[in-house]
Amino acid sequence: MDFQLTEEQAMLQQTAREFADREIAPKAAEFDKQARWPTEIVKQMAELGFLGIAVPTEYGGSGLDAISYVLAMEEVSRACASCGVIMSVNNSLFCDPLLKFGTEKQKQEILKACASGEKLGCFGLTEPMSGSDAQTMQTVAEKKGDKWVMNGSKNFITNGPHADYIIVFAVTDKSGPKVKHTAFVVPMGTPGVTAAHHDEKMGIKAAHSCTIFFENVELGDDAILGEVGSGFKVAMATLDGGRIGIASQALGISKAALEKSIAYAKERKAFGQPIAKFQAIQFKLSDMATELDAARLLTLRAAAMKDQGVRHSLESAAAKLYASEASTRITHSAIQIHGGYGYTTEYGIERHYRDARITEIYEGTSEIQRLVIANSVLKA
Repeated sequence: MDFQLTEEQAMLQQTAREFADREIAPKAAEFDKQARWPTEIVKQMAELGFLGIAVPTEYGGSGLDAISYVLAMEEVSRACASCGVIMSVNNSLFCDPLLKFGTEKQKQEILKACASGEKLGCFGLTEPMSGSDAQTMQTVAEKKGDKWVMNGSKNFITNGPHADYIIVFAVTDKSGPKVKHTAFVVPMGTPGVTAAHHDEKMGIKAAHSCTIFFENVELGDDAILGEVGSGFKVAMATLDGGRIGIASQALGISKAALEKSIAYAKERKAFGQPIAKFQAIQFKLSDMATELDAARLLTLRAAAMKDQGVRHSLESAAAKLYASEASTRITHSAIQIHGGYGYTTEYGIERHYRDARITEIYEGTSEIQRLVIANSVLKA
């Protein structure tokens, strides 16, 4: 494997780092404290081409690769995990399935607008009583004449309160031993679509999520993404890529926690010397750096396989599992290194700790990632 970044990739990484340091980091604490949607940052990410990084230029994107996406996601998330996941949802969960499964009309009318950042997308799979088990999904779409009529709800929909489009998964066939789902691309302004007030959360507070209701929503066949009954396939293919995005978000959170811990350990003195001189602190920093590096390599491997067009379900699951759990451990150690200051809001470490926790839950919990990995290795 070639670990050397191309000139284009290195340039994108530098651009993302400078943008994150200049525009995002100074506002991250405010976004978190006020739970304020970062309108100006979303606009700037669109201008930089960060909302459709791997989408071809003819469909409004930047025409780059998945590795470039990982690099940019890490830098943005290092400054603010909320901004990172807003970017991830639009890239991985909306633009990517539209590019893979959308009709040419959907690509021209919807993908172009969202990849360029003119519009914003979100992804509706989870329901109040249906998460990892898609067979319990309650949202249905029934064919009545030449229309599909959708009823149900989706919750924890990141970007939901601000999105222009949502990809919705609904049950369309209950006749067999297992229900069949179909994916639909639904404009948020469609009659019968209602977004509730955004959720109050432990972390990633500026990345608003909400419950979205569908009441007798009428849709034409042109709203179908992929084929009727192929919703499970669309969802699984989308989540394979989405897990790379969440792994990248976890990398950014971990990187921020490690960098702040190194700086603090060099400055903070105890018993007449910087605490960085103490073996106890050195061992923590050593473990944090090693775990971050391992997580990054797993994530880049998954991204490289995605770029090659080969199946990467196991690799994406492994990257997401390890990067997310490592991020929780790394941010935990960062609080310990900072002592009492780590528990206050002054240094931002507690924010990183809160933000890290969700990466083990959304887009497939750690338990689901382990099932995906186990199924792959047991088939070998």
